[in-house]
Amino acid sequence: MPNKNQQAPARMNLADRDRIVLENLPLVRAIAVRVHESLPVHVDLDDLVHAGILGLFDAVEKYDPSKKVAFSSYAKHRIKGAILDSLRQMDWASRDLRRRHKQVEEATRALTAELQRTPTDQELAEKLGLEERRWRQIMIDLRNVGLISASTRSTPGADGEELPPPDFPSKPDTHPDYICARQQLRAALAQAMKVLPERYRMVVVLYYGQEMTMKQIGNLLGINESRVSQIHKSALEKMAHALQAAGINSSAAFTD
Repeated sequence: MPNKNQQAPARMNLADRDRIVLENLPLVRAIAVRVHESLPVHVDLDDLVHAGILGLFDAVEKYDPSKKVAFSSYAKHRIKGAILDSLRQMDWASRDLRRRHKQVEEATRALTAELQRTPTDQELAEKLGLEERRWRQIMIDLRNVGLISASTRSTPGADGEELPPPDFPSKPDTHPDYICARQQLRAALAQAMKVLPERYRMVVVLYYGQEMTMKQIGNLLGINESRVSQIHKSALEKMAHALQAAGINSSAAFTD
């Protein structure tokens, strides 16, 4: 079997390209996670992964084995470069919001010193010359871009005492039984995917694993959106037959 690092892109057929991309998707996520660790919490990891996948496709197309460089080493630079390029293009917080954030901090410090307690939303709104409705919208915007936390300030009670930040119930997907069922289901699906041709598997991974749209997948694979939809439908049918052959007819089998 020919080594993928010794195969020139000009001679690479679509099946080989798809296989190499699938093999290196974990590399994309690993690089995206490392980059994400140094970024503000509001930056979406999936956005970085999507950008990295574009870099991986670019690497596959442009890789030159005559340079005597391993594909993974070459791809790392392309993937990280694509991720960093995407970050440069993203405006996570407009200049106006950053300016507002600075004003909120200054007003909070001034009122805290003056009142000897944490100011209320109404007091801060008045300090900034804003209607309370406008003030609340600004706070929502600041939280959405990660400039402030939803529990940054405690809320004063009726007697002036500060109440602790509210407790939130854990999400169902953090429960041990749910996690175990999901792991079992993923293992069964991974086994079922082995019956799929490389391109079909690629569509499934990009659509469900990376949450890319069919249009995005089509652009990556060089096919139209309708063809992606056809492949997707056929792939699900093949996987359903494989799961039924293994005695699995519903996801409920993992939660009984």
